[in-house]
Amino acid sequence: MIKALTRKSTIQYDVTIFQTPKQREKKGHKQVYRTFVPAVSREHCLRETFSRFNVTDRIPVNYKGRFLSTGDIVLIDEGRSGQYYYQLQPGGWVPINRIILFPNHK
Repeated sequence: MIKALTRKSTIQYDVTIFQTPKQREKKGHKQVYRTFVPAVSREHCLRETFSRFNVTDRIPVNYKGRFLSTGDIVLIDEGRSGQYYYQLQPGGWVPINRIILFPNHK
């Protein structure tokens, strides 16, 4: 009973994944996927996102990116509460200020 009263409610976080064309490149991030991830906090959302996109059986059928790896960026959009960017580093997710996306020039 107490567990039910103290359990945090999950929120549907709006998550966008940005990757470079080749693994470990520093520039050229492009949006590869957008989804909603249920979680109780941003940190929990990042763990769930990593797990979902690095375990073959959990990857959505329509996902066209690769496994999440060092250098990839995740945007968590909380609407009026703000947008939060995180980059995957060797030690885990690190908050970053923003990313600059360049349109495709041909």
